[in-house]
Amino acid sequence: MAEYEEKVRDELALWQRKILKRSSLLNRVSKQTQTKVNRLIPEKIHHVMTESIKNMVKATLVGSNVTTKKRESIEVNLFEQDEQLKEKLSTYRKTAVIEGAGTGAGGILLGLADFPLLLSIKMKFLFEAAAIYGFDTNKYEERLFILHVFQLAFSSDEKRKEVFDTMKNWETKKQELLDVDWRVFQQEYRDYIDLAKMLQLIPGIGAVVGAYANYNLLDQLGETAMNAYRLRLLGV
Repeated sequence: MAEYEEKVRDELALWQRKILKRSSLLNRVSKQTQTKVNRLIPEKIHHVMTESIKNMVKATLVGSNVTTKKRESIEVNLFEQDEQLKEKLSTYRKTAVIEGAGTGAGGILLGLADFPLLLSIKMKFLFEAAAIYGFDTNKYEERLFILHVFQLAFSSDEKRKEVFDTMKNWETKKQELLDVDWRVFQQEYRDYIDLAKMLQLIPGIGAVVGAYANYNLLDQLGETAMNAYRLRLLGV
């Protein structure tokens, strides 16, 4: 077990460098463009979008917590936990692919339905991840941690560094947190997945794009969740 934990520590070091690395030129230019567009959107629209995402996420959090089976208090090691997470990720990834292909094939109306459906799949997966690693999602601080994992997976360079710092020092930082900044939360997530979801609305290629995009988004979330909980358990 000590050998596996040492291997995980090496993987965590590589992962940390990866998520703190500057994104590609294309992604930076895209983010700059999206930021400019966001400045042109009237404040009332921002407020409506923020409240909509906030209510959607909070409803998903409640539902996911209720339907997630809490892990029994049996002794499991990190290797077993990682393997369990990989199995769960495989299941949720398949669900996301089917959902993305189905909504993508349905054109604009079904494509728009993809946003809340995919969001609920992601949140449910994160609750499963928390349970696998032995964290009690009945506690508010654990649900708040889940939102930080989500932000770490789907944010721009600057926000990702900020979130990572908070998560790396979670036991200290969580005392200062009451909630997430919902406006930043929705803008960062929307900007991150914008291009893929726009292409998903195009007839003819929507199904392929939807399936591919959802596969990669779940993959990204799975890697982030695994390493975020490893980070907490090992105290790296």
